[in-house]
Formats: sequence, structure tokens, C-alpha cells
Amino acid sequence: MRAVRRFMANRGALVGAALVLLLVVLSVLPHGDPLAPHIDRGLSAMGAPLPPSGDAFLGTDHLGRDVWARICAGATTSLELATLSTLLALALGLSVGLTAGYAGGWVDSALMRLVDLVLAFPFLLLAILLAALLREADLAGGSAPVVLTIGICGWTSMARVIRGKSLSLARSEHVLAARALGASPLRIVVRHVLPNIAGIVIVVTALGFAQNLLAESVLSYLGLGPPPPAPTWGRMLYEGRAYYRTAPWLSIAPGVAVLTAVVAFNLLGDALRDLLDPKGPRR
Repeated sequence: MRAVRRFMANRGALVGAALVLLLVVLSVLPHGDPLAPHIDRGLSAMGAPLPPSGDAFLGTDHLGRDVWARICAGATTSLELATLSTLLALALGLSVGLTAGYAGGWVDSALMRLVDLVLAFPFLLLAILLAALLREADLAGGSAPVVLTIGICGWTSMARVIRGKSLSLARSEHVLAARALGASPLRIVVRHVLPNIAGIVIVVTALGFAQNLLAESVLSYLGLGPPPPAPTWGRMLYEGRAYYRTAPWLSIAPGVAVLTAVVAFNLLGDALRDLLDPKGPRR
């Protein structure tokens, strides 16, 4: 109850939670067919997109498709891809961080040099390169390249944070006592280390989710996201760039959606950090 009261007293947490809930609701509610082009009633007499109106809340795009329906469908796509890529990054980061922190010594040094090598490349640049290679090599189809790309590129920050917490716990008295009693490393990690780092794992996962959602939008904008006709916010931004003068809502709507989603998960992650790891470092 005390944790709930602290969360409710945090305005940023409430705003973030409300925005996340709104995104989830938009992604699951029925919103019409985002792929159906209504050439006869979705375009003007000159063949131009229609502005926002009672029939189309956010107007129509260059093919006469309802922008609102595409925004809602894009929320489903973006949240699904960000969730899958975050889970992959978490699995990699948790495995590497726990192994490095508990084992220490040369294992720790080797794994951290691997992390440093990946971090030497800018996240988005590495993601773009890997996504292009996967798609060019046809190693995966559909949305799989996006999930693999973001997951493989986004695990390093999680690994470093988890490794730091695990390193201190591995030298704690209750872990040393468990070792002395003959407990296996796996049992020690599962019973004594994981429960004590659950809070920071939740925090880095929430913050990583925001980064991964933004990365998915960037890849989609560059044509490296899910292939058409799947609606994504990044692809909508790309398609709307040619109409920024005559139909600005085509770029404004997905841009606001991306901004809202990233801010929402960052606010929620910061609030969870203050709640679950109040003595942790601040960015």
C-alpha cells in the first residue's frame, strides 16, 4: 500500500500510466479497416487527401484511407514489435548481466568487453545496418527482422545495469553463506540474486521499451520495418512527407503518436525507478 501511495503521489507516474493505458486501449478497440482505400469518398475531386472531418477524425491519406484507423492499427503494430524486441533484449541482457556479475573474473571481463564493443556503435546506426543486412540476406521475413534487430542491438544497457547489481549481490553475506552450504550457482542466482534485482530489471525494461518503440518507428520510416501494407507510425511519417504543405495531418498524426508513446514509457520508467530503486543513479 505504501508503494501504491508513493506511485499515486508522483504526477509523472500518473501521466505516464494514463498515456500507456490510452495507447493500449487504442490498440485493442475496433477502429475500422486501416487498409481499405476509399477512392470514391476518401479523396477530394482533385484526388487530394481530405482534411479532418466528422467522417474521418484525422482526415484521409493519399489513398483515401482513414488516418485515425491507421494510427490505431499502427499502435497495435508498434506495441507488439516493441514488446517482442524488449523481451529479446531482456533475455540477452539478463543472461549476460547475471553471468558476468556472478562469475566475475575473466568471464566478467570478456562479457563486458563484448558489451563495450556493441556500445561503440550508435544504437540507431547499428540497428539500421543490421536490419538492412537481415532483409538483404532474406534471413527472416515479415516483422522478424525488426524484432531481431532491435533486440540484438538493445540488450547492452540492460546487461551493464544488471551486471552492476549482480556484482554487489554476489559478494553479499547471504550469497556467501549459500555458497558455503553447497548451493549450486543456478540455485543461488534464482533464489538469492534474481529476487533482489527484480526492481531494477522492471525499470530498465520500461525505459528500454521506450527506446525500442522509437527505434521501430525509425526503421519503418527508412523502409526497414514491417513490409506493406502493415500500418506503422514510421511508414505513415514517410508517406506523409510529400504532403507536408497540402495535408500536414498525414505527418502530424503519426508524429504525435510516436512522441506520446515514447514520453509515456519514459515517464513510467522514471517513476518506477524512483519507486523501486530510489537510491539508484539518475540520468
